[in-house]
Amino acid sequence: MNDTPNVATRIQSAVRSGLSSGIKTAFLLAKIMVPVSLGVALLQWSGILAWAARFLAPAMGLLGLPGEAAFVLVSSALLTNYSAIAVIETLPLTMREITILAIMCLTAHNLIVETAIMKKSGSSATKMIVMRIGWAIAAGYVFNLVLPADTTIVTGAAAAGQATVAFLPMMSAWGLSTLRLVTKIVVLVLLIMIGQRLMEEFRIMDFLSRITAPAMRVFGLPHNASFLWIILNVVGYAYGAGIIMERVKDGKMKPQEADLVNHHACLCHSLLEDSVLYVSIGVPLFWITVPRVLMALAVVWFERIRRHYFRRSFKVGTA
Repeated sequence: MNDTPNVATRIQSAVRSGLSSGIKTAFLLAKIMVPVSLGVALLQWSGILAWAARFLAPAMGLLGLPGEAAFVLVSSALLTNYSAIAVIETLPLTMREITILAIMCLTAHNLIVETAIMKKSGSSATKMIVMRIGWAIAAGYVFNLVLPADTTIVTGAAAAGQATVAFLPMMSAWGLSTLRLVTKIVVLVLLIMIGQRLMEEFRIMDFLSRITAPAMRVFGLPHNASFLWIILNVVGYAYGAGIIMERVKDGKMKPQEADLVNHHACLCHSLLEDSVLYVSIGVPLFWITVPRVLMALAVVWFERIRRHYFRRSFKVGTA
């Protein structure tokens, strides 16, 4: 007779915990997104963005992107995918261009923070950065070759090229657009956090880890990385990295194994949260999930082969 109330209590506890964590996370993200979005809107209104874009256009053109797209990539590399989306919403872009930007940002984002964590968990910071930026450029180049042509502007069309628009109307349009985006992000973050807490409370994660164990062999990852892989892809690298460092410290995972996990995670993590963010603005799910998984699979197996033939050259954190 006590089972039902107990389950209800556990659900309530998980929901409260998820809401509390979600609100804090959403507030933190809003503090990043709003200033970034405002800064880009002001640069665009003043004409500075158009001026800078002319210099960046040749390099961006190789990827099928306008010069302004460089600001999306820089924002993503230095901050997060949330800030990248905030910038995307202010620019006149087609869905084709947004898809190219999405795969690049998902591959190389938050480099400062995540690279520092990867180094702490046993990987070379230089190697992680070079791999992520290199694969991001390669993915953008390939996407530019294979994606069909598209000339329909889906974001920022109203603000495009209107440096002469009065300041107050521009701010009003920016405010409404940003409010819609922040509201959408807050709802998504709360749902993700609550879902995570419920999965942890009812040990669904443990069940899923047993199911994904065979996939670890395909990915070239150690068998004890199954649960960790789920964490990395459900709630993101920051949570997963903490587990990696803890396992290495406790001797439950070898440094070489942790480094392999980082080789995979540097190109493919947060398949749930980050993918949902880009899907919410219209990016096809296939193009931002399958290519990342394939890139990570290729990198890990190449690293395993390299270690096999050049064992003496391998040293965790430097090689």
